Amino acid sequence: MSGKYKNIKEIKKDFITVAFLYKEFKGRFKLEKVTPSEINPEIRISEKDIHRPGLALAGYVKLFTYDRVQVFGNTEIHYLEQLNAEERKKSIEGFFTFDIPCVIVTNNNTVPEELIEIAELNNKPVFRTRYPTTRFSYFINDFLDDQFSTQVIMHGSFVDVYGVGLLFTGKSGIGKSEIALDLVERGHRLVADDVVVMTKKGEGVLMGAGTALAKHIMEIRGLGIIDVSSIFGIRSIRFQKRVEVIVELEDWDKNKAYDRTGLDNSTVDVLDVGVELIKLPIFPGKNITVIAEVIALNYLCKHYGYNAAEEFRRKLQEKISKKSADNILKNDDISIEKTTEYFEHDFE
Repeated sequence: MSGKYKNIKEIKKDFITVAFLYKEFKGRFKLEKVTPSEINPEIRISEKDIHRPGLALAGYVKLFTYDRVQVFGNTEIHYLEQLNAEERKKSIEGFFTFDIPCVIVTNNNTVPEELIEIAELNNKPVFRTRYPTTRFSYFINDFLDDQFSTQVIMHGSFVDVYGVGLLFTGKSGIGKSEIALDLVERGHRLVADDVVVMTKKGEGVLMGAGTALAKHIMEIRGLGIIDVSSIFGIRSIRFQKRVEVIVELEDWDKNKAYDRTGLDNSTVDVLDVGVELIKLPIFPGKNITVIAEVIALNYLCKHYGYNAAEEFRRKLQEKISKKSADNILKNDDISIEKTTEYFEHDFE
């Protein structure tokens, strides 16, 4: 059984600023600004792809995607270096007639003086990184893909249990945060509480994280706000995790039929990614923490090829088939042809 999960809110960014990109990259990827002026906070990046402008520098601009981050690798820098001063200036001036967001020079290449001067005149920032072009392109593409991908926000508690991402959902006050706190106390790791932000990575991976504001803060009713990393240590948290199972908590209803075998696997679509859904009824005294650990371990067993429910069904079918065969063979009036016909019908 599958369907779209309803209790979510979709959000999508239209742009990020170059100043934000620089702030995020200057420490992690040793990005340095080579133009002297401050970055104009109004300069925006609205495309998640980057561009290598070799052809544009050579004068072919018919297919120039100028509204992307422009990456100058060895090819672009060496091309400019082999031009004389007048040709180099003309090439760069033609390049900056387009409203580009910024230029990033890779491989720690020397940035031509003309590039810095003309970029400064056009109020466009130029950066440099020591990373090779291919490696840096991977990093920035991954970052921009995260920024511009459609995200969904879900109310719940997200915990890494034995390496499996369990997202607990349910109505307000049902005990999601308390379950997450109990799991953390047992050595598992909190990813996010209350507000979980999920992003699709690639075609079939859904990553979950907390918000920048809340991070690993929890609200426990009757106690108040606590900081999980301060109380339990750095090993009790992680910043993101793949969402693998959604555990929907609901009050026990004696008139409702619940899955008792695990054969009817339910999945829900979140950003077109299928995620396993388990509806877990709760009542006072039920040890949800231990059940959560078993959910994670059972998921790992299925992931590595062992499904307890399917194995039980296989053994049950073998037993039923053997008993039926014994009953048939006891009847001397039944021919071999009839016996063969029975088995063929039984295993269709």
